[in-house]
Order: sequence, then C-alpha cells, then structure tokens
Amino acid sequence: MPSPRSRRPYLFTAIVAVIAAGVGLRLVPLGLPKAVVKYGGSVLWGAMVYGLVAFPRPKAATGRLAAVALALAVLVELFRLVHTPGLDAFRLTLAGQLLLGRVFSPWNVVAYAVGIGLAAALDRWTWKG
Repeated sequence: MPSPRSRRPYLFTAIVAVIAAGVGLRLVPLGLPKAVVKYGGSVLWGAMVYGLVAFPRPKAATGRLAAVALALAVLVELFRLVHTPGLDAFRLTLAGQLLLGRVFSPWNVVAYAVGIGLAAALDRWTWKG
C-alpha cells in the first residue's frame, strides 16, 4: 500500500479533474437534460468536498472523511437559507453560483451524499486495496 503522503498528488489531481468536470457540465452546452446538469453538478460538488476534506488528512479513515465532508456539505446547503444584501449579490455572480448556490434544496443534500459516497468508495478501493 502506498504511503498516505503519496495520496496527496492523486487527491489534488482528482480535485482538479472533478472541478473541471463540474464547471464543464454546468457551463458547456452539452445538450444534456437540465436535471442531469443540475444534479450531476451537485454530485461532482460533493465529490470535490470529499477531496478537499481528504487532502490535508491523508491518514484519516475514509468513513470519517466522508462524514466530515457530508456535514460540511449540509452546512453549506443550510447556509443558503441565510440572506443578506452582500451575500445575495455574491450568489448572483458565477463564482457565487458555483461555490454557494442560490436556493436551498434538500435534493442537493441527496446529490452531495451520492458524490461523497462515490468519492469515498473510490478512495477506499484505490488506497485500501
């Protein structure tokens, strides 16, 4: 089994690939159904959160990383219920839409959980043999 530190370059590469796929899915007109674009992007966002949580803690257990990533994703989704003029203005920008989203939806939490679960499963399969 490779050392936990050697996971970081792979995690970094995966994070960048997931971000590129998510931005491409949301911004490139691929002719996909709107639901695939919306929830596919949310699944990829969840996978990105898992990668960002795993990157600084390469020795942590996969289940713990997934739990932290899911808690963080839920908090970000709940944060959509908070409205201030400045925050709402940021949410109207492309960066705000991609990072925070605009509207609360429990279905997004389901999509995040799917992305986190898939990322955790791939991580476990890749590094735990």
